Amino acid sequence: MKRNSIARVDYLDFVSGDANRKEKFIQEFGDSFSNMGFAIVANHGVSANLRDELFRVSKEFFDLDDDIKQHYEDLKVNGQRGYISKNRESAKGEKVPDLKEFFHIGQELSQDELDRLEYPKNIWVNESPDLKDVGLNVFRTFSETGRNLLRATALYLKLDENYFDHKIQVGNSILRLLHYYPLADVSNVPPGAVRAAAHGDINLITLLMGGSAAGLQAQTLNGEWIDVSPQVDEIVINIGDMLERLTNGKLRSTKHRVVNPEDLEELKKPRYSTPFFLHPNSDMDLSCLDGCVDDNNPKRFDDITAGEFLRERLIELGFIKA
Repeated sequence: MKRNSIARVDYLDFVSGDANRKEKFIQEFGDSFSNMGFAIVANHGVSANLRDELFRVSKEFFDLDDDIKQHYEDLKVNGQRGYISKNRESAKGEKVPDLKEFFHIGQELSQDELDRLEYPKNIWVNESPDLKDVGLNVFRTFSETGRNLLRATALYLKLDENYFDHKIQVGNSILRLLHYYPLADVSNVPPGAVRAAAHGDINLITLLMGGSAAGLQAQTLNGEWIDVSPQVDEIVINIGDMLERLTNGKLRSTKHRVVNPEDLEELKKPRYSTPFFLHPNSDMDLSCLDGCVDDNNPKRFDDITAGEFLRERLIELGFIKA
């Protein structure tokens, strides 16, 4: 594939049962991850109706008054569930908060399982009764799609196709309803503030559905920023830091950002998107795979578990005190 380009692939090719179509998908998908850390996927499993329902309930929640939304923000869960208010998250190394607010949904498990895994319980919104059913439907769909995309990734890495299956079964994956809130007075935007400053994701892979406006960019190997522009019925997939560590950099966790529109008047309009951060089980070993280490590519990362790495990053992001 062309260097510094992002492949467009059809998910149905991987699950079709046709060996040639499946192999073509694996190669194009994996090469795009190796080259840019991103791919764009069509026919991903979320129907147009479910997508529309998701953005309806997302808008319904974020249109609530701030004081109502803050009833659903629990600072004790370190931003892992429920509402995370404006100006709470900054990218790693950034002092200026991003211009966004969001709502997190995790696995819906029994209390015994939550206690065993040390995961917080989901927080549901009385004023938005459909959010639970719609959010969990999308969560389950992306979990299934993500599992299959990791199977394709495993085959690209010459691993057993089901290598990741048991490693993600009870992972602390998160569906984020994301709102880049409108600014009534764009002259008061803090210096350096953007919708999402340059960052890498923490997890294995991220599945991103629909920005309602342009702005997503990814950084190439030579430092240039290129637009990532899926169609309305496509999703963007990108590598997270955990998978980069596991593959010793063979698959790239690419810096990406959401820039402010050139016409600052557009900041008066909201932007919605929904990333699904697919996390492994906390005890997954992220030590570099033997097949990704050789004389030309020596081991770059220290051994660590997924849970330990997540805690490190949450400290860096300010959600947990060291």
